[in-house]
Amino acid sequence: MHFSPVLLGASSLLLSSVSAIDVDWTSDSSIKSAASTVAYGLVKYYTGNNTGDVPGNLPDPYYWWEAGAMFGLLIEYWAFTGDSTYNDITLQALEHQVGDDADFMPSNQTKSEGNDDQGFWAMAAMTAAELNFTNPPSGQPQWLALAQAVYNEYVSRWEPDTCGGGMRWQIFTFNNGYNYKNSVSNGCFFNVASRLARYTGNQTYADWATKIFEWEQGVGFINSNYNVLDGAGNAGSDNCTAINAAQFTYNAGLFMHGAANMYNFTNGSETWKARIEGLVNSTSTIFFDNGVMWEPSCEKTSAKCNVDQQSFKGHLIRWMALTTQLASFTYDSIMPLIKSNAKAVGEQCSGPAGTEYKGPDGTACGFSWLQGSTFDGEYGVGEQMNALNAIIATLVDGAPTPYTSTNGGSSKGNVNAGSNDDDKIAQPRAITTADKAGAGILTALVLSGLIGGMGFVWADGS
Repeated sequence: MHFSPVLLGASSLLLSSVSAIDVDWTSDSSIKSAASTVAYGLVKYYTGNNTGDVPGNLPDPYYWWEAGAMFGLLIEYWAFTGDSTYNDITLQALEHQVGDDADFMPSNQTKSEGNDDQGFWAMAAMTAAELNFTNPPSGQPQWLALAQAVYNEYVSRWEPDTCGGGMRWQIFTFNNGYNYKNSVSNGCFFNVASRLARYTGNQTYADWATKIFEWEQGVGFINSNYNVLDGAGNAGSDNCTAINAAQFTYNAGLFMHGAANMYNFTNGSETWKARIEGLVNSTSTIFFDNGVMWEPSCEKTSAKCNVDQQSFKGHLIRWMALTTQLASFTYDSIMPLIKSNAKAVGEQCSGPAGTEYKGPDGTACGFSWLQGSTFDGEYGVGEQMNALNAIIATLVDGAPTPYTSTNGGSSKGNVNAGSNDDDKIAQPRAITTADKAGAGILTALVLSGLIGGMGFVWADGS
C-alpha cells in the first residue's frame, strides 16, 4: 500500500500508542482522535492506491457501490474533523470512476451496475459539492455536474407504464433484478434531486423530488406509518402489488435526509415537516433497541446480514445527523439517539488486529452494537464505515452546514450533463446463419439453466 508520508507517520503513532478505543464523549478532541483511529482501520482495507490496482475500487468481496459510499464518508470525515489525511486518495478515486460520459458509469462496472450503485457515487459527488471539497482541475467533470448527470439519467429511466412510475433496481434488462422496483434506487433519485434543489435553487429538481416521494407513498413502499419497505418484484406483471416488506436502515435514511433537504428548500413546509416527523418516529421505533441501532431484517436471524447489509446502519446514522442541520426541529429527537448509539459503538471497537483487520490492535469495529463491550468477531469495510459514521455524527453541532450555490458553494454545474444508456453497452454484430444454427443447440441448455437459477434474494438491498 502506497500511503503518503503523513499517513505513514500517523500509522506509526497509532500502532505504538493505541490498544483500544477509549472516548470521552464530552470532548471533541477525544472524539476526533477516536474517529482518526477508526478511519485508519477503514482505509487499510482499500487497495485502489496500490501499484497496478484501480483507484476507487475495493477488493473482493466488496461491491463498487460500497466504495462510493466510503469516499463520500471520507469527505465528511474531513469536514467534521479537519483531518485531510485521506483527501488525496478520495479525490483520485472519485475522478477515476466518473467514466467516459462523466456520469459514474465507468467501463469496468457498466454491465453489472444498478441504479443504486450509481446513486451512491452521485451522492458522494453531491457531498463534495456541498462541503466545498477540493474541486477537480478545470476541464475535468465537476462535482455538481456529475450529480446532475446521474439525475438526468434517472429522469430518463422513470417508467410510468409499470407501477405508475419509479425506476427499476437494475439499469439493463440482462441483469438479475431488472423486474424489481425498490426504495433504495428511487431513494437515491429522491436524495440527489432534493439536494440539487437545495444547492441550485432550481424548482425542477424539487418537483421531481416531490414526485418520487409521493410515488413511493402511492405504490405502498412508504406506508401510512412512514415505514420504508424494500420494494416489489414482477414490476411488469403484477404492477408492484406484491411488496417485499423488509425494512433496511439505509432506505429510511435516504428518505429522511432527502425530506430534510426539501424542508430546508421550501423554508419550512408543513408538508415536508410532517413527512420528516413520520420518518424520524418510524426510525426511532424500528431501528433502535434501547438507544442502540440495529438491522432488524437480518441482524438477529440465522442467515445473518450479508456483506452489503453489514454497511447499512452507518448511512442511517449519518443521514440522521445531517437531518438535524437542515431541519433543526428534529434535533431533540435525533441527538439523544446519536449519542447513546455512539457509546455502544465505542465499546464494540475493541477487536484484535490479524489477517483480516490491519489497523491498530484492539480497535477493530464489530457489526452488532447490541453486544456491548464483547467484540462480536465481525470485521470489514461495512463495520468500520458504520462505526466512523456513528462517531463523527456526534460532532455535527460544530460541523459545516452544507453549502449552496448562493452561500459559498463553489462547484460548477452542467444542467445538460449525462448521456443515453444505449451508449454504455456495445451494440452486437449482425446475426449470421451459423449463429442461428448454434442458437438452436444452445437454447435448451440456456433455458434449463435459467429455470434452475432464477432465484432472487428479495431482501438483498443492493
